[in-house]
Amino acid sequence: MSKILVIFGTRPEAIKLFPVIRALAETPGLVVRTCVTAQHRGLLDQVLAIADLAPDIDLDLMEPGQTLDRLTARLLVGLGEVVDAERPDLVMVQGDTATAMTGALAAYYRKVPVAHVEAGLRSGDIYQPWPEEVNRRIVAPIAALHFAPTETAADALRRETIAADTVHVTGNTVIDALHWTADRVAADPSLAAGLDEIVVRFAGKRIILVTTHRRENFGDGMAAIARAIGRIAERDDVAVLFPVHPNPNVVSVMDDILGDRANVARIEPLDYPHFVRALGMAEIVLTDSGGVQEEAPALGKPVLVMRETTERPEGIAAGTAKLIGTDEDRIVSEIFTLLDDRTAYAAMARAHNPFGDGHAAARIAEIIAKGFAQHAV
Repeated sequence: MSKILVIFGTRPEAIKLFPVIRALAETPGLVVRTCVTAQHRGLLDQVLAIADLAPDIDLDLMEPGQTLDRLTARLLVGLGEVVDAERPDLVMVQGDTATAMTGALAAYYRKVPVAHVEAGLRSGDIYQPWPEEVNRRIVAPIAALHFAPTETAADALRRETIAADTVHVTGNTVIDALHWTADRVAADPSLAAGLDEIVVRFAGKRIILVTTHRRENFGDGMAAIARAIGRIAERDDVAVLFPVHPNPNVVSVMDDILGDRANVARIEPLDYPHFVRALGMAEIVLTDSGGVQEEAPALGKPVLVMRETTERPEGIAAGTAKLIGTDEDRIVSEIFTLLDDRTAYAAMARAHNPFGDGHAAARIAEIIAKGFAQHAV
């Protein structure tokens, strides 16, 4: 039996890894152990609950307002101790968080091979997104297996002289998670019944779903986003559904600028079933998130990305997403164009989703099992 230690710490990591953990656990010859750092405590726990996933190890390292260097140091020491205790044959990390970066580094220090899920995303700017762009670049030369969501991501790795036979295009596991969760909500609507009140409140209105939390938008960018939301919500035919990230840099700005508005529902962060339902309710998605750029197109929702660059250029190329930055007037203009120009809306809503078919996790499990069988990992 080969032991795989899967390390994660944030809500997006949990969403994108729970299908993989399930697939690995069902694969003969593999033993799966999970370690969460709880880099995001409450948001992480929401996903663990819906996925019925109980971590084997919980480091519970979240602290209010901790700096990146303090977090990184605590993660590296804590995860190093876990790798020492578990003695895995392979460590798996996902994406570009501090947990992913330090998990890979802790494994490398012990000469344990690393598998990187969602490998190869690049924006080309080390400060956009910050610090995620550098985190994922650090993982790349360490990893023995690179599971790229798209051919574009795979090409980025090859250009960095990553060995071609270690790069595998699998699709993005978030599409697996999205379909699985959507099916569960359809079978049991009570899983997302917390939005019933919003459905009644905004009946007959066109819903704009907003998510924003990127560090590079803190300050002036977040203030511009808040003002734009206020202007958008002045339209009688529009309502804004806004699950507010708990970071004080987001909450305080929205409190100061948006306040209470009849057409804006500022709500607590949604667990994943409620978020999937919210995506289905929305006509347009306005976000600075990375993962939402993959999820929304799978449901035919145009995505306006409030960033200057994206590590997911496939969505831009396919026409499902558009980079618009954080200029207040630009945000308002782009939203109004999609609301008022049905041709423009249809062009984005009907564009091809380039991020996967919902079977990425099975491909990853098969590749890993084959690698162990051939002693290639």
